[in-house]
Amino acid sequence: MSVKPNMQPEKTPVTEQDPKVRARNFKEVCLGYTEEEAVNEATRCLNCKNRPCVSGCPVSVKIPDFIAKVKDGDFIGAYKVIRDTNSLPAVSGRVCPQERQCESKCVRGIKGEPVAIGRLERFCADYAMKHPELLEKDEKPASNGHKIAVVGAGPASLTCAGDLAKLGYKVTVFEAFHTAGGVLMYGIPEFRLPKAIVQKEIDGLKELGVEIMTNMVIGKVLSIDEIMEDGYEAVFVGSGAGLPRFMGIEGEALVGVYSANEYLTRINLMKAYLDDYDTPIRKSKSVAVVGGGNVAMDAARSAMRLGAEKVYIVYRRSMDELPARKEEVHHAMEEGIEFMLLNNPTKVLGDENGNVTGIECVKMELGEPDASGRRRPVEIPGSEFVLDVDTVIMSIGTSPNPLIRSTTPGVEANKHGCLIVNEETNQTTKEGVYAGGDAVTGAATVILAMGAGKKAAASIDEYIKSKN
Repeated sequence: MSVKPNMQPEKTPVTEQDPKVRARNFKEVCLGYTEEEAVNEATRCLNCKNRPCVSGCPVSVKIPDFIAKVKDGDFIGAYKVIRDTNSLPAVSGRVCPQERQCESKCVRGIKGEPVAIGRLERFCADYAMKHPELLEKDEKPASNGHKIAVVGAGPASLTCAGDLAKLGYKVTVFEAFHTAGGVLMYGIPEFRLPKAIVQKEIDGLKELGVEIMTNMVIGKVLSIDEIMEDGYEAVFVGSGAGLPRFMGIEGEALVGVYSANEYLTRINLMKAYLDDYDTPIRKSKSVAVVGGGNVAMDAARSAMRLGAEKVYIVYRRSMDELPARKEEVHHAMEEGIEFMLLNNPTKVLGDENGNVTGIECVKMELGEPDASGRRRPVEIPGSEFVLDVDTVIMSIGTSPNPLIRSTTPGVEANKHGCLIVNEETNQTTKEGVYAGGDAVTGAATVILAMGAGKKAAASIDEYIKSKN
């Protein structure tokens, strides 16, 4: 069926919850496309011969192919095209930074807005979840007789496990927490990524035969060497970067100072977003979130939803250098979060009982560019001031937990604690042990972790075949 191209320069708008309403609830902010809106947006795709968008996708989704099927109204067919290379489309359609990846390469973006690839991917995944009767049940692949272990159950691990299971491997995932999903479950808030969606994606992997063992802290309960002695022929380590960083300033040990990691984990895994859970988390009135990444936005927007009257983002550079996605910043501003740019904390203040009462900051100005290419923030002498807050959330990055590298002889890490791997194969310095995601890169995006899991799965397959 031939559909006339839609030459509108802007993306088809998507419905969102009203900012004033959503700032006080944990329901999903973006409500997604209707069928009509999806088809309308799909007709903006020019189906370019050289497919520049695909080169921007870490998991090589055949983007023009799936969009062509949406254009024809074949939503299940579109979903199947995505699932060929992407194990978690409902997740990546929601949290992938498409604007820096596939959409940044879209030809329609030269003279207008790119095609809304992420929104279309989400639409297809959600459509398939709503209409399971239209999907043939995945046949459990025939076993090839080989066992592989996967450490961690975040996006890198789940992708690696899914790809290996499709090739007939018996895959066991060892997860430290009581719930699989990694950062998808404990890091990204419900209003951006509903937990039921993540659970459905995980259930799909279980149907492929992937076994998930929770409460298994590898390095304590079992070591990598013990896993390999148990008949697993290769191990993939996707244990993430769960070790929070702090600034090392006075007052960080006061009651009411959190790492963003702990704050979001309490909300997500301990269900603070549900009214009937009595989660042990501070009932804050005024909150300062230090940092400018997506995690900082998640923490600030979560604090607002938990009832804070004032929430500040304190960031030492300007808006131009702020690393969070534009969409997240836009949503945070709409929800009333105040951005205190070119400010840096110098100490956290407390009362005689050890509770936070404020944060002292100093104003900054931008100097010459540093090694990252961003202009370096420089303190303005004598510009200190105090922000009255009762809670401070530090969101200045994380690094990999040292447990795996300290209990696995032969696995080497760099000075940042990230596991060293061969970039072509994702093999670590120990034979048969592969790694990917934040455990290798430090904190990065979900889709990059998925790309690493995909590459490692292909390498493990090659490795097993070469041994037999």
